[in-house]
Amino acid sequence: MQHGPAVRRRKLGAELRALRTSAGLTSGEAARLVGWHQSKVSRIETGTSGVKPADVRLLLDAYAVADRQLRELLMVLAGSEDSDGRTHWWHAYRGVLPPTYRDFISLESQAGAMRTLETTVVPGLLQTPEYARAVTKAAVEGLPEDRLDTLVEVRLARQDVLRADPPLELSAVLDEAVLRREVGGPGVMSRQLERLVEAARLPQVRLQVLPFAAGAHIGVTGPFVIFSFSSTSDLDVVVLDHLTSSLYLERKEDLQAYTEAFNALQFHALSPEDSLDFIAGTAAGA
Repeated sequence: MQHGPAVRRRKLGAELRALRTSAGLTSGEAARLVGWHQSKVSRIETGTSGVKPADVRLLLDAYAVADRQLRELLMVLAGSEDSDGRTHWWHAYRGVLPPTYRDFISLESQAGAMRTLETTVVPGLLQTPEYARAVTKAAVEGLPEDRLDTLVEVRLARQDVLRADPPLELSAVLDEAVLRREVGGPGVMSRQLERLVEAARLPQVRLQVLPFAAGAHIGVTGPFVIFSFSSTSDLDVVVLDHLTSSLYLERKEDLQAYTEAFNALQFHALSPEDSLDFIAGTAAGA
């Protein structure tokens, strides 16, 4: 269990080591190709030191890595730029967003799929502006209006991943409490439920409701997110959110445990079709 930056460094290093091996190079040969000392390559590959995006680009060029999607992902893991050297949109908010939130956004932006259990609020990628504002205001008391506006702006900007080409594949299991908890007042909640109905009809979104009637379930311990990457499964990670930080689980046994938990939740939840009817019915009675 690690914080985001440590996980990113280790995953990035392991992937760079695998690419070097595939290119048939020793660490010493790779170092000579880019004009470094061998120890720098070793530190990067073991995740013991940070690495600049420009250095990652040098190594990827040296290893003749042409897969643009993989290059993009590794550049994001390096921390600041895409494969063309341009900074990502969330870096404009460095003074506002905590590092753990930026780490989460960077992973979300490059993931091929996201599986999430939500037990209290609507997933951020599916929130309306009014709902996002009400949730943020409740979660962080005493926020000045301008900062609150900025955080809502970031939440909405994140939703672009669902409209990307290709879009993020989102699978979400929502506890019934998510639909019943009135956030922001009746009008805000009514519009939010309508938004969920719209989202449930999108081909890249799979929504399932876990009704109260299902009783106790494996998700009672709290919400979680599983990010999966189409380029390589070795970069998959589980994210657990806490009040002041996020924790990242990367071991294969952790990934397997949370994947099995999510599969069990999907099994006990209503089908996507029945869930759509359930959400629509809740909206009609809101």
